[in-house]
Amino acid sequence: MVDMEQLELTAGEAAAGNEAALNRLLVDCRPLVFGRCNQFLPNELDAEEATQDVLLAIATRIGSFEGRSKFSTWLYQITTNASIDCYRKLKRRRSVLDAAPEMAAEGSTPSVIVGAKVDLLEAAESLDRRVVEPVMLRDYYQLEYSEIARLLGVPEGTVKSRIHDGRGKLRHALYGSS
Repeated sequence: MVDMEQLELTAGEAAAGNEAALNRLLVDCRPLVFGRCNQFLPNELDAEEATQDVLLAIATRIGSFEGRSKFSTWLYQITTNASIDCYRKLKRRRSVLDAAPEMAAEGSTPSVIVGAKVDLLEAAESLDRRVVEPVMLRDYYQLEYSEIARLLGVPEGTVKSRIHDGRGKLRHALYGSS
């Protein structure tokens, strides 16, 4: 289990330039990142690829973490974006290989849950990230509206409006009705 308080402290040290803290941070947050990526993506191999992208983003962008929000909130935003980007890459690869889009990666098993994840990612990909990202941060990661507002740098009312719009647009993209 990841000690979130310690993770926040380590992130602050890493953001201040402490290389040993950055190394600890990457090791400590890896299980959390993998778990979150695995929630989004169809199988563990895809989640592992997205996890590597997130860890690389943390390593290269930790200096931009200003501490205005919790590190975990910043981490969830990076994880959400990396998962969506990983899905897009997978989709492009499959189209290049002329494989069926529903074909799962080797070692995965089809299931209703995987199908639902793929459907959600398909719908999210078709929409503006400005409305999708707040929905994912609220509904997947269960962040408070105020945390999302700080993270995205917009007023809380804007977050609520984008979540409302995003849910409606996702619903329409998934089911064809509002």
